[in-house]
Amino acid sequence: MGFHHHDHGDGHGHDHHHHGKGASKRALLISFLIIAVFLVVETIGGFLTNSLALLSDAGHMLSDALALLLSLIAVHFASRPPSAKRTFGLKRFEILAALTNGVTLVLISLFIFWEGFQRMWNPPEVASGSMIIIASVGLLANIAAAMVLMRGDTKNNVNVRSAYLHVLGDLLGSVGAIVGGILMWAFGWYIADPIISIVVAVLIMLSAWRVTKESVNILLEGAPSRLDTAKVEERLSQLSGVIKVHDLHIWTVTSGFDSLTCHLVVQDDLPSYPVLNDALVLLEKEFGITHATIQIENSSTVHGDLHCQATADSHDHDHNHKHEHNHDHPHDHKQHNHS
Repeated sequence: MGFHHHDHGDGHGHDHHHHGKGASKRALLISFLIIAVFLVVETIGGFLTNSLALLSDAGHMLSDALALLLSLIAVHFASRPPSAKRTFGLKRFEILAALTNGVTLVLISLFIFWEGFQRMWNPPEVASGSMIIIASVGLLANIAAAMVLMRGDTKNNVNVRSAYLHVLGDLLGSVGAIVGGILMWAFGWYIADPIISIVVAVLIMLSAWRVTKESVNILLEGAPSRLDTAKVEERLSQLSGVIKVHDLHIWTVTSGFDSLTCHLVVQDDLPSYPVLNDALVLLEKEFGITHATIQIENSSTVHGDLHCQATADSHDHDHNHKHEHNHDHPHDHKQHNHS
């Protein structure tokens, strides 16, 4: 019995992963070029028309361009192969990019919210006609960029999704600027400019907060939100021959790459490999986990204190393992290291 590191089927799961990376990289590059071109137009237009809604939209476009560029750099670094010093490669770079994008969006939204609040009391006159034209052009650019990004992996890749949210937030800003421009042109309601800016800022902040929260959870080695750790433990404990599951950890290396480690205590008279194979099949089929490290133990296995998972409170793991921790015994844990 000992330590076994499953090879997690690189030939099948990761081919799809790399294909998704290629599509995402192309989508990010094209979107970046679209946004960068129209950023200049909207920035100049915002100053000429004196519109906060238009300037806030230009601010979002600037953050979009930087976010897309950062995401492109992250995809490049994340595609580098692992090394002896970085056994997971630089895959976490994508999560750092997503966190940076999320925090940037929150800060921009707070600034627009504050500026809009100040303008509420004395809204300046805005060149609404020009504002509508420029915002419409910006809207078309954002729609084009959003459609391109949707070809990337916006569902499973938090980095691409953070860039997509930047563009989507900018699209909302363009819509708000057009609506505000129409209200000011038709009725002279210049207060519509700061009001719409505030509403759009709040909507963007909510989306940005979700991306930021997910990125922080990954960096803190939290369990993926899609998985119930207690359920995973319960299903493993139901395998034939398994007496107990302990020291279970599940975390995300990067988007679409979840990992698991645990110890399975089995009956003394059972061979370990059939139980191990059953556990690996269960994890892949029921939970989509293809990168698992499982240690098979029986009553003769001796080790010190372990750091258990959060479900320890709800499941009595009995860390004495119903045998004494005799540290005079040698640790016969054969390990197959995976790099």
